[in-house]
Amino acid sequence: MPGRGPALIGRDSECAALDRLLADARAERGRVLVLRGEAGIGKTALLEYVHAQAREFRVARAAGVESEQVMAYAGLHQLCAPFLDRLDRLPEPQREALGTAFGLSSGPRPTRFLVGLAVLTLLADVAEEQPLLCLVDDVQWLDRMSEVVLAFVARRLLAERIVVVFALRETGREFDLAGLPELPVGGLGEAESAALLASVLKGPVDGRVRDRILAETHGNPLALLELPRAWTPAEPAVGFGPPGAMALAGRIEDCFVKQLQPLPADTRRLLLIAAAEPLGDATLLWAAAGELGLGADPAAAAEATGLIEFGRRIRFRHPLVRSAVYRSAPARDRQDVHRALAAVTDPDRDPDRRAWHRAQATVSPDEDVAADLERSAGRARARGGLVAAAAFFEQAALLTPEPARRADRELAAAAVKRDAGALEEALGLLDSASAGPPDAGRAAEIERLRGQIAFDRRRGGDAARLLLGAAQRLAPLDANRARETYLEALAAALWAGPEPSDLVAAAEATRAAPPAPAPPRAVDLVLDALATRFTDGHRAAAPLLARALAAVRDLDVGTEDTGRVLWLLGNRAGGMVATEAADFAAARAFAERQVRLARDAGALVQLQFALNFLAVNELLAGELTAAAASIEEDRVIAGVTGNAPVGYAAMLLEAFRGREAQALELFEETARQASARGQLRLVTFADYGRAVLYNGLGRHDAALAAARRVFDLDVVGFQGLVTAELAEAASRTGDEIRLRAAAERSAERAEAAGTAEARGLDARVRALGGADAEDRYRESIACLEATTLRVDLARTHLLYGEWLRREGRRVDARAQLHTAHEQLSAMGLAAFAERARRELQATGETARKRTAEPTGELTAQEFQIARLAAEGYSNPEIGTRLFLSPRTVEWHLRKIFTKLGISSRRQLRDAAFAGA
Repeated sequence: MPGRGPALIGRDSECAALDRLLADARAERGRVLVLRGEAGIGKTALLEYVHAQAREFRVARAAGVESEQVMAYAGLHQLCAPFLDRLDRLPEPQREALGTAFGLSSGPRPTRFLVGLAVLTLLADVAEEQPLLCLVDDVQWLDRMSEVVLAFVARRLLAERIVVVFALRETGREFDLAGLPELPVGGLGEAESAALLASVLKGPVDGRVRDRILAETHGNPLALLELPRAWTPAEPAVGFGPPGAMALAGRIEDCFVKQLQPLPADTRRLLLIAAAEPLGDATLLWAAAGELGLGADPAAAAEATGLIEFGRRIRFRHPLVRSAVYRSAPARDRQDVHRALAAVTDPDRDPDRRAWHRAQATVSPDEDVAADLERSAGRARARGGLVAAAAFFEQAALLTPEPARRADRELAAAAVKRDAGALEEALGLLDSASAGPPDAGRAAEIERLRGQIAFDRRRGGDAARLLLGAAQRLAPLDANRARETYLEALAAALWAGPEPSDLVAAAEATRAAPPAPAPPRAVDLVLDALATRFTDGHRAAAPLLARALAAVRDLDVGTEDTGRVLWLLGNRAGGMVATEAADFAAARAFAERQVRLARDAGALVQLQFALNFLAVNELLAGELTAAAASIEEDRVIAGVTGNAPVGYAAMLLEAFRGREAQALELFEETARQASARGQLRLVTFADYGRAVLYNGLGRHDAALAAARRVFDLDVVGFQGLVTAELAEAASRTGDEIRLRAAAERSAERAEAAGTAEARGLDARVRALGGADAEDRYRESIACLEATTLRVDLARTHLLYGEWLRREGRRVDARAQLHTAHEQLSAMGLAAFAERARRELQATGETARKRTAEPTGELTAQEFQIARLAAEGYSNPEIGTRLFLSPRTVEWHLRKIFTKLGISSRRQLRDAAFAGA
């Protein structure tokens, strides 16, 4: 290991911590550390220390620049620029995403997470050849997208030979780095501070004055080093200046300003160009200097101060020097400098930075500059830089002379802010846009966006009201857009709460929608089907549901907007139509397609919902391990994005497993959060889960109470499944009234839908009622064998066996109960399997309990990796799915092999993973 480099006064513990990071990386353990402290406290010096220690490491650096915060991926590009010749080694989606983000190629708008995965893969590839040290200074001034991506990468380091060290100034705001390992950097001790101060004092200082200086600098090294440079001869005698006159960072900056004041005007102007040009590009600096007609060599006096270094790259001694130069300059000088920089910036190679310089040089409204900024906003959005796009739109609006056009640009900025998740800022921009000149179309779009934001904030009732109002405004202006908004409103009302009166009111309002175009689109057919279902009931809606189902099934992503297809396939539109029409094969196909499209598009929020929709269908098919993997992926994405898991499938999984304590905890937490967020549909879904749980445990009175709460509301989507739960619970508790009600609704739905699923569930409900029970059970089994509802098929065998035993036909009962026990045990429905085992015992038979699978020793993430490896996915492919580097995937696989006592991927296929 390399020896300790030059010592930093008073920083032994910090240097030791940095040394440990490097040692861990040499041992193939990726590490990250955030140095946090006030300006001048020594964070940059610590970065230089670790750089000096990393002799065998390759080093990549980036630094935030205050004026660069609007440029998407600017800081990230600094870090990755030395490695961009490796782009062709990345998987195609990652290569395309990173190339698009950096403006090197054109492609679909990349998500920040796909860009993050590309950066992780790129850095891991570099580290395969040589350990890598990444140093990122002044994180508080990084552009938003760079901060998000670098935080993503830092959280995924595990088995890579990579160290990432961030330096972050205390500012009072939250950063995406929150939760990463931190090392607070405080002031030096009294003895160290005194030694550092003595090293720069030019003459004797009164002891009392020295003590006051030490007290007021609080051990800040930069203050101790720089403030004496700006002292007048009298200051060491009188003290450190007026107490409390200025914060310490301001005092340090002020001392830099004092060092600037004696410089020639041309020198100060040259320094201002360097401060305003964040790239440190010497070519641009001298071109702008020529544009302003500066003297032959104004750099000499500047370099003599030690505040700046001129070379191929321009570097200030400290970021506070840059801010001191820029902030102390007169506004007119700053505008002149930005105008010169705009003039010498290539409009083809760097149009966005040119547009931003033009904007900073402009003090009055100018449509030409505003239009330039709007074009930059479009380019930033195409690269996935939503925060940058919003900033460009906002600046464009400020410089727009015509009020209506200004309001349109404020609306555009609000829409981008919403996409970026900045909901409060989006609402503020909508307030500004609303103050523009009256315009019916703009007013409608403002209300629609307010409704979408309300839905994002889980305020379903407010969302439904706003979206209905927007749809009504849009109706005379844009019929197609109005109908799409009506469907959004209907979905918001549905998720807000299952009260029939509220849903009927929302559905009746949609009857005012303009007629569907000819031929109608899938969105039109889904809207008409759901509206009819709410107003006229299932029987009247059945033909429309079938037609809508066919239209959604035939959607072509090549001709439709991907976002619209994702919406229509999901459980708030086409997916709901499929389950309401009792076509669970279609629902499963929609869910699988939605997952695939969302994953390919990098639409991670949509992917979370799609995974839960798929998990529910996997549960109904008895594929509990596959459902658990989908639920785990939802959790992984939530951890990556910072969003909460969607999670509703997780509580149904525990209900199917029969794990009462875990299920009840999830039911209660889901109900609490859903009620607070205005998503009462999830409360009824929890009640459906309770009915499943308690029927499995044989506590049919509790199952009846839970099923009744859903049945009485006639909840759309899973009503057929709830009806079957109600019938089973009512038959076991002797509630004839509820059993008849279930039978009537089941028969109506089976006749209207006509699917094998609906007919199979209806036959079972009628069998529970006692009429021709044996024929009805056999009919139910025959129908369900042709469907994906394997759980219901096994449960029908169980109910049939229980009926046969009560009829005294013990031999016949054993056949059905053995089938039920084997199927339920194989699927992991422990409570229902236990019911079958007890029934078999009552017939004089025995059934062995299944032993735990060895896969139970794996963590959820290990299980997911093992499953994907068993299915034949490569390490890079698994990494892409789970946001890990290939090396980390391999590290996990080694642990998995050890736990399972195997040594190859081939053996995983025999360990209950493939097809799980």
